[in-house]
Amino acid sequence: MNTQIHRPILSACAATAALALLSACGGAVGSGGGGGTAGGFDYAAAQSDVDTAIADLDPVTLTIQPYAASPDAAAAVAEQSFMDAVEERSDGKISFDVAWGQSIAKYPEVDDALADGRLDLAYSVPIYFPSEYPLVDAYNKLSHYTSAGPLTGEAITQAQMSEAAWNHPEVIDEYESKGLVPLNPLVSSGNYWAACNAEGTSAEDWQGRQIRIGGSAQTPISENLGASPVSMEYGETFEALQRSTVDCTFIQGMVAGSTGILEAAPHVSTFGEERMTGAVTAGHVAGSSFEQLPLPYQQIIFDAANLDWFHGQISAMVASSADAVADVREAGGSVTEIDQDVEDNILSTQEELVDGLIADGVVDEELREQLQESADTWAGVVSDLGYTDDGDLADLDEWYDADSTDFRPLGEKVYESGAMAHRPE
Repeated sequence: MNTQIHRPILSACAATAALALLSACGGAVGSGGGGGTAGGFDYAAAQSDVDTAIADLDPVTLTIQPYAASPDAAAAVAEQSFMDAVEERSDGKISFDVAWGQSIAKYPEVDDALADGRLDLAYSVPIYFPSEYPLVDAYNKLSHYTSAGPLTGEAITQAQMSEAAWNHPEVIDEYESKGLVPLNPLVSSGNYWAACNAEGTSAEDWQGRQIRIGGSAQTPISENLGASPVSMEYGETFEALQRSTVDCTFIQGMVAGSTGILEAAPHVSTFGEERMTGAVTAGHVAGSSFEQLPLPYQQIIFDAANLDWFHGQISAMVASSADAVADVREAGGSVTEIDQDVEDNILSTQEELVDGLIADGVVDEELREQLQESADTWAGVVSDLGYTDDGDLADLDEWYDADSTDFRPLGEKVYESGAMAHRPE
C-alpha cells in the first residue's frame, strides 16, 4: 500500500494551566530548576500556536527506554518516530537520552524505574505480571478476533486494542494506581507464530515438545497439544533452542526479526486466516515525572505517542516480521500453515480461556461481543484508508515497503475514538 504521509495540523486553546517546569537543559526532568508557566494548545493547532505556548519554557531532556536493542533494529522505528515528532513539534526544546536494550531497567524493574525517576518514558511488558495487570492479561487472551493478515491484521489489532483500552477505565487504573501515566495502554506486539528447531506441524509432532511460552494464555494452549510449556525470557531462548533444551517457541515477528532467533528455530508455522491469541503484551508508559512537565510539553508527548508512536509500532511489527521471514529463508527453513486439527485445537482453547475470564467475573460477555464487532469496524476503516496485504507472510520481505506505508492516518481515527478524551488539559 502506498498512502501519502499525513500529519495533523494543530490550533490554539483558550484553556490555561499553570504548571512549573522542572527541567534544565542537559538533565532529566526531575533534576532541573525553574522554567516558567504555560497554558496548553488544542489538538489541531497551527505550529505557530504551539511555538507561542512553549516560548518561555526551558528545554528538558527525558530518559527513554525503547523496546529495541539498538537504533538500527527494525523495531526501533516506533520510538524513533515518536522522538522525532516530539523534537520537531517542540522546536528542539524536548530532547531524549535513549537507553537502548533495557540498559537501565529490565522488564521486571521498569515500573519501579518509572516511578522513582530513573526513567521518564519506557516500553513496558505488563503481560509478564498478570497478577498486577489482570485486565491487560485478559485483553491478551481476547486479542484473536482480528485477521492474520501480515499488514492489515496488525493494523486492525492495534487500532482495536487502543480504542478498547482508552474506553475501559479499569485498564487505565492498572497503570495509574502504580504512579504511571499510560501513553499507549494496550500495545499489540503482533500475531504469534510457532517457531521450531525441527520440521513438523501435525498433532503427533506437537506431542511431547518443550515449548517456550511468552504469556499465560500459552500454557493451556501448549498443554492441550500434549506439549510442555516452558517459561523463560526471550533473551534466553536462542541458546535453549540451539541446544534443544526447548524444541519450539511461540514468538511474534517483531521479536523474531529483532533477535535473529529464527536462525536456531527456522521452521515457522502459523494459522491460515485466523489469529493466535496473545498479541497484547506491552504498554508505552510515562513515569512520575510526566505530570511535573508544563502542559504544552505533556500535550506534545501525548499527541506524538498516539499518532507517531502508533504509526511506528505497526511499522515496526511489519518490518521486523519481514526481517524474520528473510532470516527463515537464509537459514533454510520454512513458513507453513499449522495442520487444521492442531489449529482447531488451539482456537478452541482460546475460546475456553475467554469463557473462563467471563465465568470468573474478570470481564463481561459483552466485551467479547464488542471486540468481535470492533474487529469488523476497524477492518473496514483499514480497507477504506487503502491499507492492503500485497502478498503472503512467506514473502513479506519482498512486498512490504516501509518507506511508503504510513499508519498515521489510521492513528488519527484511533486517537479520536478514545485517547482524545484523556489528552492532558
